[in-house]
Amino acid sequence: MATFIDPLIAFVSAHAWLAYLTLFLAALLEAVPVIGSVVPGSTVILALSALVPSGDLKLAWVLLAAIAGAVLGDGSAFWIGHRAQREILGTWPLSNYPRVIAQSEAFFKKWGTWAVFFARFVPPIRAFVPVTAGALDMAPARFYAVNIPAILLWAPAHVLPGVLAISALHRYGGIPHHVSLKPYWMIAVIVGALIAALVTWAIRRRQNGAVTPVAGRVTGQG
Repeated sequence: MATFIDPLIAFVSAHAWLAYLTLFLAALLEAVPVIGSVVPGSTVILALSALVPSGDLKLAWVLLAAIAGAVLGDGSAFWIGHRAQREILGTWPLSNYPRVIAQSEAFFKKWGTWAVFFARFVPPIRAFVPVTAGALDMAPARFYAVNIPAILLWAPAHVLPGVLAISALHRYGGIPHHVSLKPYWMIAVIVGALIAALVTWAIRRRQNGAVTPVAGRVTGQG
């Protein structure tokens, strides 16, 4: 994998604007219903943050790209739901995810306005709560009053761990600055994301398997 990562890092280092665009799109797509539950936006942001300590990317621009993408993504989803109201929750492709929609509604009804804040840190609900908030007719001013502060906390929480980890390894791990840790950091993040995805898939499959026999018995009795 290192043979693949090395050219990628070299390319991104030579085209910083592409890295910022990738960060923007990763944050934006993570907020889009359905797509946001599939696109590993957080993993991309965390991996690219490893380019900050070396100076390939600027921390301020990395944060700005992530914040701008999240604001646009959440805002777009909210306004789509606000205009279409509850009908949007029953249309394709949201109709293919009734369980997540139900979780999002329950999450929103339990926490109210604060659901918008907390959901920013809870995938995959993060991709569904903004459109649900709009569909349930939440006032735009209330939405943005909670959403924007949440994003301003979410972006550093995703960017700074990568920056601090690489900086700490160079400073306290006895690793010279000329030795690049970026490939190993990105590989570690990707492997970690794959493991997390597999665990999540296994848990969901187990839950679905536990529900299916019950549904079958109910149907048979009818």
